[in-house]
Amino acid sequence: MNARTEDPIRTHRIAVVPGDGIGPEVVDASRPALLALAKRFRFKLEFTEYGLGAAHFTATGELLTDEKLDALRRHDAVFFGAMGDPSVKPGLLERGVILKMRVAFQQAANVRPVRLYPGVQSPMKSVTPENCDLIIVRENTEGSYVGGGSTMLAGTPYAVATQDSVNTAFGIHRVVDFAFRLAMQRRKRLTLCHKKNVLVHAGELWQQTVDTVGRQYPEVTVDYVHVDAMCFHLPLTPERFDVVVTDNLFGDIITDLGAMIQGGLGVSASANLNLDGNAPSMFEPIHGSAPDIAGKGWANPIGALLSGAMMLSSLGEPAAAGALESAAVAVLAQLPGPSGPSMQATTAEVGQRVADRILADATNGSTLDLGSTINTQLCAVLHS
Repeated sequence: MNARTEDPIRTHRIAVVPGDGIGPEVVDASRPALLALAKRFRFKLEFTEYGLGAAHFTATGELLTDEKLDALRRHDAVFFGAMGDPSVKPGLLERGVILKMRVAFQQAANVRPVRLYPGVQSPMKSVTPENCDLIIVRENTEGSYVGGGSTMLAGTPYAVATQDSVNTAFGIHRVVDFAFRLAMQRRKRLTLCHKKNVLVHAGELWQQTVDTVGRQYPEVTVDYVHVDAMCFHLPLTPERFDVVVTDNLFGDIITDLGAMIQGGLGVSASANLNLDGNAPSMFEPIHGSAPDIAGKGWANPIGALLSGAMMLSSLGEPAAAGALESAAVAVLAQLPGPSGPSMQATTAEVGQRVADRILADATNGSTLDLGSTINTQLCAVLHS
């Protein structure tokens, strides 16, 4: 009888960009859990760290060079911490590194789950784990973030500033189609969020695209909400929403609102997805660099860990992604506060607790039942 041939070990090459402030802390806190998962589910993670951010810019004057972009492109995913420092002019790092990467790698869809996990208290009393489970899909490369605009007569009382918003049928279509496919994996409801009564040209193109793509998915119920109305409905009746698709600027705003109702920025994750598979996607917690608490061990790494789970699902490791989400949520429920000194555990200690929980779950076979999660849904859409 022939000896059984073992399956080859899958290797995933991860570019790690810790960034600034608390970024390195939450990234480092995530490594033990990711390595524990690789061991448990028999795959290999190769980490390569890249120094990008305020310290790198101050030392070299470089932001994200073409050489660094080429190096990052050779990886399967980018795991990102946070970026920003008071010593650098606001917006310089965001535009020169984060936005440049999103456009260069065509990370067309920014995906941000808004889910209140068991044991976490929302500041909105009406929000419970039973009624808060939605996903916001934000167009990630166009809109007001393209950087176009001009200022005339700057520095005078007659100054005039214009800021362009670019919306293409191609860019809208790819993110809307992704949102519909994601809705098909969930409760089959999609909401377009815009301001089409005022932004008539962009709004009409978005609505036309949703109407056209929606005909390919007749099982999905579609509705529309103005962005200002969304700021009212989302905190009060999150159960109204399943998948929300929106433009770059509106998505940036309402996802922070979503983070608030799910317990804070420290527990919020995101994925910046290349939908074509021709460049790496990037995964990051949505919090900022928080330089005022950097180095104190107060940062909550759960958002980074949940972003890591989304990364694993995009790499075709849904079992590992689910195990990481389960472990992170179990540890999160035990923390007395969402962030800061009330956590009664350091950033590194929380990360190690998650890693320990992964190994314990592997030993006793227990998992936390989260139902159908973003990770299984994301994997199904990206690998169908």
